[in-house]
Amino acid sequence: MRTQAVILAGGEGSRLGVLTAKRAKPAVPFAGKYRIIDFALSNCVNSGIFDVLVLTQYRPHSLNEHIGLGRPWDLDRSFTGGVRLLQPFQGRQDTDWYAGTADAVTQNINFIRRGGARNILILSGDHIYQMDYDMLVKFHEAQEAAATVCVIRVPLHEAPRYGIMAADEQNRIVDFVEKPPVPPGDLANMGVYVFRVDALIERLQALAPKHKDLDFGKHVIPSMLDRYTLQSYPFAGYWVDVGTVDAYWTTSMELISGHSQLNLYDPNWVIHTRSEERAPAKVGANAQVGGSLLSNGCRVEGTAERSVISPGVVIAEGAIVRDSVILYDTVIEAGAVVDRCIIDKQVVIGAGAHIGEGDDNIP
Repeated sequence: MRTQAVILAGGEGSRLGVLTAKRAKPAVPFAGKYRIIDFALSNCVNSGIFDVLVLTQYRPHSLNEHIGLGRPWDLDRSFTGGVRLLQPFQGRQDTDWYAGTADAVTQNINFIRRGGARNILILSGDHIYQMDYDMLVKFHEAQEAAATVCVIRVPLHEAPRYGIMAADEQNRIVDFVEKPPVPPGDLANMGVYVFRVDALIERLQALAPKHKDLDFGKHVIPSMLDRYTLQSYPFAGYWVDVGTVDAYWTTSMELISGHSQLNLYDPNWVIHTRSEERAPAKVGANAQVGGSLLSNGCRVEGTAERSVISPGVVIAEGAIVRDSVILYDTVIEAGAVVDRCIIDKQVVIGAGAHIGEGDDNIP
């Protein structure tokens, strides 16, 4: 029983502001040394899935460089499986920019056919979570479902951001509505699907002529309700969409506080990533560091408290960084104060500058 994974990684992530001005959302750094897409890729290989298609579109260069041949994830395979990065192209046939999540898959349907898999795993490349997809696929097979949708309970006030569904006592989906202004429940679509390949291809081919913006939540799943058996897969683990600046910062601070359910230190579920060769992290003799993540190649001579310090970051003596996320190779010069901020890579915060809105910046 072979499973192929498709990771949708073309999202612009406009709600993340400048963090996605020059990179796709799945390529945004997270927790110091990782990129967001590392979680979906690592979930695949930790689950024994080594045939992965990554569909990119918006500013793919950083993402392409990060994934490369897939070696950090053991996906550099020549004959069977491996990782392939696929972008929209123009040729003799009708092709165009991906207009929806399912449209992206439709335009690459030949790669799915060629893969010869029985099941296809559709994943979003911009969520932070750890999930054993092997258990998911076995559940899907045991239920003899055409499609299985992973679901999670969300606070009712956040439910309008998600596709909301209703399921019966056997967890079979009986109703589905995409991002309702008045949600009928709190059972939310996680954007993780398993489809039987023949059922998926049938639906994509039937719907594509009618919907240029073909989307799994808006079109594919609702169209299957009366035609196929749809199963929900309740997920009780950690999952978060860091799609806004506030969510990104809050998730990072939870990780530092120790209250997060995300375990980056589990030797049985390693989050793999492409790491640059850098010197060890250095903490100076007069430095004050507490409750922070320090990445390789960073140098802290000043104060770093409750912060994520990415590779190559320099915090000069007398500088203060608190409750912040500092991305690659940024320099915080002497006497500067950075409080409750997210600073993108290769930024220089000048000597004596005060930025942010925490306690240290109250006159």
